[in-house]
Amino acid sequence: MEALNNEREQAAISFKAFMLKNSTKSNTNLYDHLAQLLTKVMDERPDNVVDIIEEMSLDVKRGLVQDTQSTLRATPPEPASQLLAKQQKVLFSRGEDGDREEELVESPLPNVSELSFYLEQAGLGLGKEEMLRIFLALKQLVDSQPLAHCRFWGKILGTEDNYIVAECGYREGEEEDEGLEETAEEEERDKKQWQDDEEAEVEKEIDPLPSSNYKPPPVVPKEENSTGANKFTYFVCRQPGLPWIKLPSVTPIQITVARQIRKFFTGRLDAPIVSYPPFPGNEANYLRAQIARISAGTQVSPLRYYQFAEGEGEEEQEGARESFEENLDFEGIPVAEMVESQSWVHHVQYILQQGGCKWVNLADKANDDFEEEADGEEKEEEPDEPEPEVGPALLSPISEDTDVAGNSPWTSKMSSNLLPQFAIAVLRSNLWPGAYAYASGKKFENIYIGWGIKVSGGSYTPSVPPIPQQEYPSVPEITEAIDPSLEEEQAIQAAMEDHRATQDETDGLDGDEEDEDDED
Repeated sequence: MEALNNEREQAAISFKAFMLKNSTKSNTNLYDHLAQLLTKVMDERPDNVVDIIEEMSLDVKRGLVQDTQSTLRATPPEPASQLLAKQQKVLFSRGEDGDREEELVESPLPNVSELSFYLEQAGLGLGKEEMLRIFLALKQLVDSQPLAHCRFWGKILGTEDNYIVAECGYREGEEEDEGLEETAEEEERDKKQWQDDEEAEVEKEIDPLPSSNYKPPPVVPKEENSTGANKFTYFVCRQPGLPWIKLPSVTPIQITVARQIRKFFTGRLDAPIVSYPPFPGNEANYLRAQIARISAGTQVSPLRYYQFAEGEGEEEQEGARESFEENLDFEGIPVAEMVESQSWVHHVQYILQQGGCKWVNLADKANDDFEEEADGEEKEEEPDEPEPEVGPALLSPISEDTDVAGNSPWTSKMSSNLLPQFAIAVLRSNLWPGAYAYASGKKFENIYIGWGIKVSGGSYTPSVPPIPQQEYPSVPEITEAIDPSLEEEQAIQAAMEDHRATQDETDGLDGDEEDEDDED
């Protein structure tokens, strides 16, 4: 009997395992199906269950199939290319209809299609499709800003994203004031400084601290807008169709530090610049400094295309000239002559070692600070007057440029040797890889497409940090003494009292002797 029960248990376990076996079609098993069917029967309790049990079984199966084969699906996230296409769709839409002939004549919009054609002849450019999108993006910029001049400067590559750069100039009297955004921050900074000064004065009255005579060296002032390295305003965007962002003005200290470091761009304007020496600003400031350096070293034009105004600068030095005008009588230079370096000149001012285009006498500022010292203090000898720094004159030929590691700083060629009568002259900079210029008849243009890094002429060696200062020598006068114990303090106090008593007795004896001398 016991053996029979064991066999039945084994058979039941085996049959349950059989019922739990999933179907290869519906991926369900008989055990779960019967459990769901019985649950449905207990919930509904219909009449004549035996007659409709097959239909109820089909309903249970149909419900499972509908749940697994639902047509509703989660919306997949839009890819970045689709989002960019939606943003660039605005570029291809026409504005409000109206009289646009006058706007087309006065518009500063550059002819990027013509630029793309000539760059294609020279084997350069970004492709017709991208150049068309850049052209429409520049149109969007011109429509949104009161610009008198706009030019496609180039494209700077980055590790995460790239920068499309537009060189612009505002109309007279309509340039935005960059100081408006900084006014609130300056006021808050001045308020905080005033509070700190008040607290310092209170602490000084309670516990006066020694004052330092150190004065920082004078700083080269930033050049005003529309002058020097800030002659033009630059806008950047990561992709055509994305918002244009105005770069801040560049300062001499930013250009000076940018010459000492080498950094790749990330494509994020707010990215910090981690380097030594420390760069005063973020990637937007570093980008603006590199643009100024590239423009000063690679912006060239055909000889006699620009000229100085008549009667301007005759009494001044040639290097002091800061402006020029277009030569209306320029008829172009043959391509065969444009291949020679003597036919190209720089039309952007040279940036001096101070970081600006105009030399500033820092000794005058140092003397002003020197004269403000108190009359009772000892004055040091005034420093000698430094010699003014003079760079290459404006519109100087590129043949006078310094060689790059023993090689010529420029390479020139014709776009085609098979058809020289239709070829254009192409100039490539070996100092700033990615900087090109072309000339064809009366037309010329400059463009930069690169990483924004200058050729160093050898292996790059970063600046070494200064040697750490030595610790102040530990002498008995400044060494902190160990606090004495109670017994030692009592012994010192007793010794001081004995010494004081002895001193009083000595003073008393000296007083008696003086009285005796007076009586005599």
